[in-house]
Amino acid sequence: MMEDVGFADVTVGPAVDTFAGASGEEKARAFAVFGHPFLARKPA
Repeated sequence: MMEDVGFADVTVGPAVDTFAGASGEEKARAFAVFGHPFLARKPA
């Protein structure tokens, strides 16, 4: 999707637990929800 809007060299990082300590933590764990960092560049 990021490449479709013009980004290049898209890299997806490892899964990160972004819900630790949040009020929805139980639900996030039940559905294995994780965040992922992205790195990309937008060509000039």
